[in-house]
Amino acid sequence: MSQIFQVIGALLILIPFAWSTLGALDTSAPFYLWSNLAGGTALGVTAVIGHQWGFVLLESAWTLVAAARLINRAGFRAEPRES
Repeated sequence: MSQIFQVIGALLILIPFAWSTLGALDTSAPFYLWSNLAGGTALGVTAVIGHQWGFVLLESAWTLVAAARLINRAGFRAEPRES
């Protein structure tokens, strides 16, 4: 079961990446970002279970960047502080 979860996670990252590399998908498109978020999460969870800490770091960063871009696209930006 874990292998299937890993393959699905990898495909969720690799297919949109290939499309963006070929110019068929913008990297700021919601589909690209959501796929990266889901794929990174799936791979990160399996890495934690397998105690693969370098992979946990990679997938955590991948997931956090995708989440930050989605939050930014949704318009949730921090208000600048006044001095």
